[in-house]
Amino acid sequence: MNQSGKDGIRAAVRNNYRKFAVAEPAGCGCETESCCGSGKAANAESISVVLGYSAEELASIPESANLGLGCGNPIAEAELKQGETVLDLGSGGGIDCFLASRAVGAEGRVIGVDMTPEMVSKARKTAEESGFNNVDFRLGEIENLPAGDSTVDAVISNCVINLSPDKEKVFRECFRVLKKGGRIAVSDIVATAALPDDVKNNLAMYTGCMAGASHIKDLEEMMRRSGFHGISIKPKGESREFISEWSPGSSIEDYVVSAVVKAVK
Repeated sequence: MNQSGKDGIRAAVRNNYRKFAVAEPAGCGCETESCCGSGKAANAESISVVLGYSAEELASIPESANLGLGCGNPIAEAELKQGETVLDLGSGGGIDCFLASRAVGAEGRVIGVDMTPEMVSKARKTAEESGFNNVDFRLGEIENLPAGDSTVDAVISNCVINLSPDKEKVFRECFRVLKKGGRIAVSDIVATAALPDDVKNNLAMYTGCMAGASHIKDLEEMMRRSGFHGISIKPKGESREFISEWSPGSSIEDYVVSAVVKAVK
C-alpha cells in the first residue's frame, strides 16, 4: 500500500471516530447502521459487559469514558502492578486508561495516545473533572508514538491495531517505547481466514474493525521481526457472536475473531 492509500485510511478512521467523540453513541465504531447490531437498542455498559468488563470495573470509572468501542478487556490480561508506566494505543474516551490508573496507583503513570483531537479533548476533560492526576492523554498516531525510548512497562490496546495500515510499524514503536522485560497485552481483531475482496475493499468495514484484520500468522511474523519474544495470540471463539452483529448478513464472523495478543521485549 502506498503512502497516499495509508493516509486515506487514517483520515477515514479519524473522521469516523470523531463522530463517536462528539455524539457519544455506543457500538462497534463503523459507519454503517447495521454494523452495531440488528436494530436493538444497545448502550455502552451492556456492550462492555459482553466484551469482558466486570460491573465493578465499569462502576469505578467515569461513565463518559466508556463509549462501548472495543473487542475485549486488555486490563484483564495486562497484569498491571503498582508504580508501573502504561501506554494505551488508541485510548479513545479513556476507559482502559482510567482502569489502568487505578491498577498502577498514585506512583504509577498512564499515557493514552489517540490520533483524533476530539477524543483526546474528551478524555482530558474527563480526567480533569474526575481527578485522575496520573493519566496523560496525548495526540498522536500509534505508528509514531509520542513517548520516549524504553520508558514504558506495559503497552495495552483495545481493538485499535487492526485499524492501522502499517501494523508492523506499530509493533516496532511498541518495542521502542517498552523497557527491557516490558510487555504488550492487547485485545484486537485478527483474521482466521483470507478475507473476501468485497470485505477488504469496503472502507466502512475497515473503519469498523473488520477489513483491516491481519491473519494470526502474519501478526506473529510482524511481532517477531519487531524484536518481541514469548509471542502469544489466543483467539476467543465466543467473540464471533458479537462480531456477527457488526455486519449482519455478511458472515464476517467466519473470517475474523477477537484475540488476546501478548509478547515481551
